[in-house]
Parts: sequence; C-alpha cells; structure tokens
Amino acid sequence: MLPLEYDRSQDRDIIVRDRFDTLRREFLRTIVTPEVIEEHRRSPLGQHSERLERLLIYFRQRPLDERYALRTVEPFGKYQVVRLSGHRGTPPRAVDETIYASANEALHGLFLHCIRDLLET
Repeated sequence: MLPLEYDRSQDRDIIVRDRFDTLRREFLRTIVTPEVIEEHRRSPLGQHSERLERLLIYFRQRPLDERYALRTVEPFGKYQVVRLSGHRGTPPRAVDETIYASANEALHGLFLHCIRDLLET
C-alpha cells in the first residue's frame, strides 16, 4: 500500500513534461543552422527571427542548474561565461578560461555554450 502523501498524478506530470521536453529538443536541433548562429553573433539583443527566438526562449526556460550567465570580470570591459549552480549560497563556476572583451561577444559565447548543450543531448 502507498503512503497517504503519494500522488500518482505527480509522476504522470513528470513523465509528460520529460516527453514534451524531449520532443521540443528534437525540434530545436533541426533549427540550429549557421545562419541562426550568425544572426545571433551580429545582434545578440533585440528582435530576432522566429527560429532564433524559439531557441532563446527555450534556453531561458531551462532549470537554474542548466543555465549559463555572465560574470563581469572588469566593468564595461571583460566578461566570462559561468554556469549557475541552482542552489542558494553556491556560487556559479566558470565554464572555461575565456575572457570576452565586450558584453555582446560574451552573450554570443554564452549562446554557443547553450547550443553545444542542446546538440550534445
């Protein structure tokens, strides 16, 4: 017999959410093209094509422990891509030693890390 707190619908919700995420990732892999990557490199902020916007929305909706952020090494001058821990009190960790000279370059570097993660799984 199951404990009183056990909720079978929660398990189904997780199963459906994971299946939806798998299908969504499969679709998003098909829209990653050199043109989309170049569009982001030219303009990491602002209005984008539908394909690029879909990718960016997906990356923003990932769980905290799967997200990247920018760390300012030197104000208005040097930036580094870090991975968030997803746990309060645990600082983000640098993903590599690359230092970017501008915020736009750093945003594109962050985007490339997200693309790499999407294509690897």
